[in-house]
Amino acid sequence: MTYTTNAIAQSTNIFNAVSDAQAAYATLSTDDKLGLLWVIYENMGGVITPAATGAARAVFITGLLKEVSALSNEQQLQFMRDLVNKADTPMTRAYGVFSNNNKLAFWYQLAEGMTKGEIVPVPSYYNLSQSGSNVFSQIAKLEFGQQITILRKFVVEMGVDPLFA
Repeated sequence: MTYTTNAIAQSTNIFNAVSDAQAAYATLSTDDKLGLLWVIYENMGGVITPAATGAARAVFITGLLKEVSALSNEQQLQFMRDLVNKADTPMTRAYGVFSNNNKLAFWYQLAEGMTKGEIVPVPSYYNLSQSGSNVFSQIAKLEFGQQITILRKFVVEMGVDPLFA
């Protein structure tokens, strides 16, 4: 099989776009990362559902979701911050053993819980920072498959994998 110069260039551009968005995300503060995840959910939630839950096994995430739901709003927010910051706690280790698809499904279910009032909601006055908005703009320009790839990369890097801690 022969690859054309255009196909190689397109593949490189796609890789660069995803890498650039991931690098920009890494520079955000913890709360900006959480805010960006929320804005992505608000804008893509309806189309993320099949990608998030298609290959995920909900039974694996249900226990941790119930545990998070039982926490106070402040504790729920701290848990999410701990995930982003890779703090070593029993709950972030429980998240760390999830498969990549289960991690994506877990965040989808957290966002669903936020809209239902079961998980700490984003304050109505919240506005994504300029840096977070810039990252969102980068992601919005990507094709759907690339958007899911970058979102998966964001959530896969969270938590603590007890096998590698």
